Amino acid sequence: MRPLWGRVALGAGAAVTATLFTVSGTPLLLHQATALTLPPSSAPATPASDGDSEGLRLRVLSSRPDTVTGGTALVRVEPPPTAQPHEVRLEADGTDVTDGLRPVHLPEGGHVLEGLVTDLPEGTTTLVAALTGEAEAALTPDSPAEVRVVVTNHPVTGPVFAGPHQDPFVCQTEDFALAWGGDLGAPSDTDCSVETVVGYVYRTTDGRFAPLPEGRSLPSDVARTITSTGEEVPYTVRVETGTANRAVYETAVLHDPRDPEPDPWTAPEGWNRRLVYKFGGGCPGGWFVQGKRTAGVVDHGMLSQGYAVASASLNVFGHNCDDLLAAETTSAVKERFALSHGVPDHTLGWGSSGGAYQAHQISDNYPGLLDGIVVSQSYPDVGFSTVPAVSDALLLRSYAEAHPDALTREQLRAVSGFGTWEGIGAMADAAARLDPRGVCPSALPPEERYHPQDNPDGARCDVFSHARNVYGTDPDTGLPRRPLDNVGVQYGLSALLDGDIDVDRFLHLNEHVGGLDEDGAVVPERTVGDPVAVRAAHDSGRLLHGGGGLADIPVVDHRPHQDHAPDGDIHMRYHSFSTRERLSAANGTADNHVMLVEEHRGGVFSADQPVAGRALTELDAWVTGAAELALADPGGTPADHLRRSRPEWLTDSCWIGDERVVAPQLPLPEGRGDRCADAFPTYGSPRIGAGGPLASDVVKCRLTEFDEAAHPAEFDDAQAERAREVFADGVCDWSRPGEGQRPPRGPWQSF
Repeated sequence: MRPLWGRVALGAGAAVTATLFTVSGTPLLLHQATALTLPPSSAPATPASDGDSEGLRLRVLSSRPDTVTGGTALVRVEPPPTAQPHEVRLEADGTDVTDGLRPVHLPEGGHVLEGLVTDLPEGTTTLVAALTGEAEAALTPDSPAEVRVVVTNHPVTGPVFAGPHQDPFVCQTEDFALAWGGDLGAPSDTDCSVETVVGYVYRTTDGRFAPLPEGRSLPSDVARTITSTGEEVPYTVRVETGTANRAVYETAVLHDPRDPEPDPWTAPEGWNRRLVYKFGGGCPGGWFVQGKRTAGVVDHGMLSQGYAVASASLNVFGHNCDDLLAAETTSAVKERFALSHGVPDHTLGWGSSGGAYQAHQISDNYPGLLDGIVVSQSYPDVGFSTVPAVSDALLLRSYAEAHPDALTREQLRAVSGFGTWEGIGAMADAAARLDPRGVCPSALPPEERYHPQDNPDGARCDVFSHARNVYGTDPDTGLPRRPLDNVGVQYGLSALLDGDIDVDRFLHLNEHVGGLDEDGAVVPERTVGDPVAVRAAHDSGRLLHGGGGLADIPVVDHRPHQDHAPDGDIHMRYHSFSTRERLSAANGTADNHVMLVEEHRGGVFSADQPVAGRALTELDAWVTGAAELALADPGGTPADHLRRSRPEWLTDSCWIGDERVVAPQLPLPEGRGDRCADAFPTYGSPRIGAGGPLASDVVKCRLTEFDEAAHPAEFDDAQAERAREVFADGVCDWSRPGEGQRPPRGPWQSF
């Protein structure tokens, strides 16, 4: 029997000339096969091989073939029905490695061969599968004699597709607390790597988690749990902790340590074959550090049902406010999980606030990593839903401080579009993420930080510097390019039309509102977006488009309402509608998007809470149902499969007290008079109040000359002349797409 505590080596393999296969155990029973079919979460963007559906096929299961990390890949060879396993040959760069494969029986009755490819050299390796003997002789002219897949291996430390590593980068493994006690210890290299460790915790009968003592028997107070598949097992949890892509990762799954150690063919009895990937929140301060926690994998609401749980420190936006690096980390950690436990049937994303950013953008830009998501306190993205709103709030607060008698509190609130005046301050404070000295992580040494005079080449602690792999740097200044722009924005336009402010106040505001310089400080001039960065925002998918992978998966948007928070809060409800608007614009429908709204309270977004927890299990059923429909109706569209398989419980709803109100969720003013809209009203932002779209998807607006005759407000001659001076560059024409606004170039981009 294996000891309760152990170490598992899954690091980068040495570069060698031959590729070997490592397998263990014996062929398994049908229900223990790697998967029913190749899950979308491991499907490549291009055909798996050059074989046809009835012939020989070769697949990489643990990741896309071009994103292998650490020198190991789980592969599957599928012979045609007429061939026997012994009639298959597999080569790796010309070396015969057939003896390393093992037979696996699939639930639908098929037979395949699988193995772990190890010690892959960095770069490309060509895997070739072929038929031999009678199977080769029986090939028809239309059947290929062999199929091949080119595998590209990257260092386990990355990078893979997110671009060059950020420097400086502070290792924090010594501060990372292990689930069962102790810490990871010092890193072994400058990429913050540590040896992978495995330990156990258990759920006690009095409802808490505790380290599992070493020994050959379980403690008397070990609880038992019944999983979603009906298995009753001891509530003991295997937690694997290691590093991948310079992040610390954790995976957790129900597993009795008296049983064999999991591998791709020996799944724990308590695992329901689903993986929940948890994304953590935050943003300010999310740069230059490895992070000393994940989003938390010892999660009772998930583990008790049999879900495996994974997360990583660079999937906490408070450590890494970059969805691109978060996607790369997710890919690497899912690969680690597949190599240790096998490929999950599907992967469900789970994240709030900064975790919702990640879930949305990873789903859209790197389809296949997540098969369905539950998000809470959501935004579409960080760069174009949050950043303009917080920068505009900072400008409004600065204007009010400089001109204290210009607008009343209520007038300023009306201009902001927020539900409360306090919201302006909360959002303005959040603009610290645009200041390169605003929120530096405490772990970053002060001498390495940017200072305009003392250290102009130091580390800039702001969101655009952190995204320079996408936006680039200005060759003349060396500063990060920024897609931030407010030229032509008519602040307070809705307040003017509603009669909350008059024309003179409107013009005074727009004359003095200003913009932000490269260091995030308020200046008199409007902010001009760098055209290269504006194009990159759209082309790269940093502005969530919604027409990529997000269109083909279920999205459950859980909204604890905070628009009336006493001190203001940045988690405003209109962001949920922004996402829905983008989905509708990109796909002609948002039937895959469900809104669930309830009162905000501490801990409301948890898998053991009534609404959020039910949302997870219903999402699981939705993803499963859509996958079954896709098999039964391969000619149907994903949108149709999602529409037909959506569980009845998953429909737009709000909870008023203990009462659930099932009704389409509507923003104001459409929802005025609706019970949900009245109980949980939706407001807007300064850009929406300036006439911008609810989708918040215009990075830089197209300008048109100010024309008092066409303007919806009335200007006298003097006011019109002044307006032409205030808006000398023109005003935003929101009826047209923004500058460079277009769909992303495609999925799975590399930088």
